[in-house]
Amino acid sequence: MKVYDGSQAEDTQETDPERIKVGIAEYEVTADGAELTTSGLGSCVGVALYDEANAVAGLIHVMLPEAEDMDGEKPAKFADSGTELLVEEMEQLGARSRQMQAKIAGGSDMLDFSEGGASIGDRNVKEVRETLSEYGIPIVGEDVGGDHGRSLRLEAQNGDLVVKSANRENQRL
Repeated sequence: MKVYDGSQAEDTQETDPERIKVGIAEYEVTADGAELTTSGLGSCVGVALYDEANAVAGLIHVMLPEAEDMDGEKPAKFADSGTELLVEEMEQLGARSRQMQAKIAGGSDMLDFSEGGASIGDRNVKEVRETLSEYGIPIVGEDVGGDHGRSLRLEAQNGDLVVKSANRENQRL
C-alpha cells in the first residue's frame, strides 16, 4: 500500500508559476513568468500586455475611462493613465513598447447609467484602444462588450490571456 507523503505536491509547486492577483484599480508586471489574474470585470477592462522578445508581461484592471480632473486618485483606476502606467512599468523591467502586443477583455454593459450616451464599458474600451494606439501597441486579441462579467488569467510565459465568463466557454486569446 502506498502512503501519501506530500512529496509529489511539493515537486509540482516548485514548477508551477507564481500566481499574482490584480485587484480593481491595480496592476502587476512580471519578468519571471508568473500568472497574473483578475476577476470581477463588468464594465471594467483588463489590459494584458506582453513583450515576447524581452519576456515581460503586465496586467491592469481599469475602472473608469479618463483620469482628467481626478486629482489624488490612483492612476491605475483609469483607462488612459492606467494603460500608460502599465507600459512605463513594463519598460522599467526591460520591455519595449514597440515590441508589445495587447489583449483586452471586459467593458460589458452591466448597468447603464449613461442616459442615452455610451456606457462606461464602451467608454473604457474606447479609451484603452486610443491609449494603446498612441504607443503603437497593436491589440491582437479581445473579448469586449456584452452584458456578462469576466475573469482573466495572463500566462506570462507565453502571453496567452484566458478569459472566463459565466455561461460561456473559456476563451484563450
